[in-house]
Amino acid sequence: MKKKSLQTILYSTAGVAAMALILIAFNFIAGAAKKRVDLTKEKAYTLSSGTKAILAKLDTPVKVRFYCTQTESSTPDTIYLKAYAKRVEDLLSEYKQAAHGKVTIEKYDPQPDSDAEDSARLDGVEGETLRNGDRFYMGLAIILNVDEKQAIPFLDPNKEKLLEYDISRAISRVMTPEKAVVGILSPLPLFGMPANPMMMRMGQQGQQAWAIVNELKNDFNIRHLTMDADKIDDDIKVLLLIHPREISDKTQYAIDQFILRGGKMVAFLDPMPWLIDTKEQNQMFGNIPNSGSSLEKLLKAWGLAMDTSKVVADMNFKMPIGGRNGQPQEAPAVLRLTPEGINRDDIVTSQIDDIWLPYAGAFTGTPIAGLKETVLLKSTTESQLVDGFMANLSGQNVMKEFKPSGTTYALAVRLTGKFKTAFPDGKPEEKKPDEKKEGEKKDDKPAEKKPEDSLKESKQDTTVILVADADMLSDNVAVRQIPTPFGNFSQVMNGNLNFAQNAVEQLTGDNNLIGVRSRATQNRPFTKIRQMENEANKKFQNEIKKLEESRAEAQRQINELQQQK
Repeated sequence: MKKKSLQTILYSTAGVAAMALILIAFNFIAGAAKKRVDLTKEKAYTLSSGTKAILAKLDTPVKVRFYCTQTESSTPDTIYLKAYAKRVEDLLSEYKQAAHGKVTIEKYDPQPDSDAEDSARLDGVEGETLRNGDRFYMGLAIILNVDEKQAIPFLDPNKEKLLEYDISRAISRVMTPEKAVVGILSPLPLFGMPANPMMMRMGQQGQQAWAIVNELKNDFNIRHLTMDADKIDDDIKVLLLIHPREISDKTQYAIDQFILRGGKMVAFLDPMPWLIDTKEQNQMFGNIPNSGSSLEKLLKAWGLAMDTSKVVADMNFKMPIGGRNGQPQEAPAVLRLTPEGINRDDIVTSQIDDIWLPYAGAFTGTPIAGLKETVLLKSTTESQLVDGFMANLSGQNVMKEFKPSGTTYALAVRLTGKFKTAFPDGKPEEKKPDEKKEGEKKDDKPAEKKPEDSLKESKQDTTVILVADADMLSDNVAVRQIPTPFGNFSQVMNGNLNFAQNAVEQLTGDNNLIGVRSRATQNRPFTKIRQMENEANKKFQNEIKKLEESRAEAQRQINELQQQK
């Protein structure tokens, strides 16, 4: 008995020792491998496929200089920034490992009056002054072949979700330093507007450029075009059209010929401008929507149409907005699209799951032969086309009279293929009613385009992306201003800017950055709860209708009795 007990003790001790050795060996091997496991649903801590594709194209080593102040102070600001710096280092290690030797990391501590601080300034990295007066550096410089250099002046912790995109974009830009030219055509003050002298005396500043313009300037050469343009320059690769209200036939013809020459376009049209309304009568009469915008002639030539008097209301995507006395009210025509309304198979939208569209229109019709249509954004079958003006006045009335159509409406589409002209007779003549003499009429004839000068059909496939809303790009819809110790920070509220940037980037030919940026704004909507809310609203509206009918019948009977009396 004693012998058996002794064997049990020996075997147990040996087993425990063996397990301990196995665990130690496993930890040692795992530690040496430095393999991380990302358990988040959206893989927030794993390099995206876009980043890996960019790194795979590297044929020359890229040097990444990471400047970070190693201060001894322990203020709340420095503790916060140091913790973020550690996460930056971890991400840079992922880049180094994924690049297979084509990315090297150099770390510098730019102390005051040091060589490292001089190097940081030469590389374009800027320090930020903390609340205690200390100077703190935390930035990156990406260098290729000495000549090509891109800097991220300061790594803002508030933009951590965009960190991978910023680094990958910098690497991509040193690989292809020449930026594509993007032309922007819009009657809106997208590029900002100075304050008039009277407002300046009152201490008010001018209007800043829209966030979408500032973001696009990081990646492209932006050219501001006027609404009376009669030709789109040949070196423009993508034309960005935003709310082209009252666009002339002359400018539509210029766009038509630009597309037939092989140019590409992203157009944000709007049947019901809400926040981007800039007409003078708005200042006089309050928030009265101005005329919508459309490319009627071009859309018709492509087989599509957009009714500028109608907007899409969707009970599955409705958003609450501020109502009377600051009380929120349901607005079924102010849409917040979830993945159910976003194309998950397209590279532009596959990683976006939250888009806001206030009073968006719908594209109807069938593209002409030779054009392929891809729907990027759509409504659900619990939607209906409603009068835009009435939808803006009262969302409650829309909900009361709502009747689902049972069909889905296209809110954004991409057309690809060979386009045909919307001006078969050539360039439209400019109307000059004052010219009545025969000699003047004769002089006008040479201005008409000769048949050979006017293209009738594109020789090669090209692409046009159409969006039935322009409010989505407004700063009031896309971003939120947040004050921080380092100045105001524009925080994205949804995937609206990502969508616009992705669309432009795809048309300029760089698809790799799209997947990188899109991971920055992940949203997990309560779809089940919304479905339950919609079902409850249906029952609620039905009950209200019955009660109103009963009240009307009771009132009718009371009136009859009073008349008899």
